[in-house]
Amino acid sequence: MNNKFDALKDDDSGDHDQDQGSPKDSEKEKIEDEDKDQNSTRKKMVVPGAGEHPLQYNYTFWYSRRTPGRPASTQSYEQNIKQIGSFASVEQFWRFYSHMIRPGDLTGHSDFHLFKEGIKPMWEDDANKMGGKWIIRLRKGLASRCWENLILAMLGEQFMVGEEICGAVVSVRFQEDIISIWNKTASDQATTARIRDTLRRVLNLPPNTIMEYKTHTDSIKSSV
Repeated sequence: MNNKFDALKDDDSGDHDQDQGSPKDSEKEKIEDEDKDQNSTRKKMVVPGAGEHPLQYNYTFWYSRRTPGRPASTQSYEQNIKQIGSFASVEQFWRFYSHMIRPGDLTGHSDFHLFKEGIKPMWEDDANKMGGKWIIRLRKGLASRCWENLILAMLGEQFMVGEEICGAVVSVRFQEDIISIWNKTASDQATTARIRDTLRRVLNLPPNTIMEYKTHTDSIKSSV
């Protein structure tokens, strides 16, 4: 991996742990000061701390869990999805990630979502509704490694498709796990092909791995 994460990838269990997943006080002050000048109804934006490595975009971690076999309406899904927190720098990412359970250790019907800040991990979101996702079904035991490789590649801008990437999801199921990456424009075949090829490379997938592209329009129709 040749990006800003190289110097920090092996450092996630060191100094970052002392923050216990929350921004430093100086970062909080910076966020609050910035927000005073803005409309009070607008959401506070996270900002990199002094000396930190800023990401090209801010991102938000989400978590969801539901009872399998029970159909989920859009409303119940939105109520069930929980925001873990947002970050703007490499260091802030590691503060969250180093304290989060790994996908392979989740039980039941659970999902982690990592999306650009301001984009909800829902098909109906304005940023997602004309897009789709690449889906890879994994045998049990591979989800944690694949999820980490995928999100580091996404945060490190390895997909090289401009603003097309919306986010990524890892879905833990009883007999398999599913990794997916979402993009804005399903009709842009050149972009979706580049995402597919990059995904195959960063996950080091065998040549015979089945990769399925599904538009969110089709997902809504089938409610899968």
